[in-house]
Amino acid sequence: MAIRNILTQGDEMLNKKCRVVTAFDDRLHTLLDDMKQTLTESGGVGLAAPQVGVLRRVVVLLDINQDPEEMIELVNPEVIEMNELEPTVEGCLSVPGKYGYVDRPTWAKIRAQDRFGNWFEREGEGIVAQCFCHETEHLDGHLFTEKVTEYVDMEQVNEE
Repeated sequence: MAIRNILTQGDEMLNKKCRVVTAFDDRLHTLLDDMKQTLTESGGVGLAAPQVGVLRRVVVLLDINQDPEEMIELVNPEVIEMNELEPTVEGCLSVPGKYGYVDRPTWAKIRAQDRFGNWFEREGEGIVAQCFCHETEHLDGHLFTEKVTEYVDMEQVNEE
């Protein structure tokens, strides 16, 4: 396993649409393992493959609603259901130091494949639902900054 470099806003790789994964092989497993280690080291809650320079539909995220927290691997994910949207503060490892309000669901269901190609569905609430949406948008070349309704100072938010 290796920690990979996280690309930041301005890198054109972050604006490209990712290709569907068709080979569930050692290369994919290495990518997933590296992404999990990179996410753990970063202190973030989600990471999409284009953020580490790989244009494949792959995401890892931390389900902080589980006890203990669970790292989820999502290959070819798509959000298939969600409830009403609410404004929530969001940030991104590829946009360090910037935070803003984005309209996100408080609950969502995702359909994806695991590292072996098996399909599954998973539900998430709160930050996990937010992550499902945020990370799948990365796979289509979008950053959260495109959806921000108002930027915020995290020090002020933490004081409230």
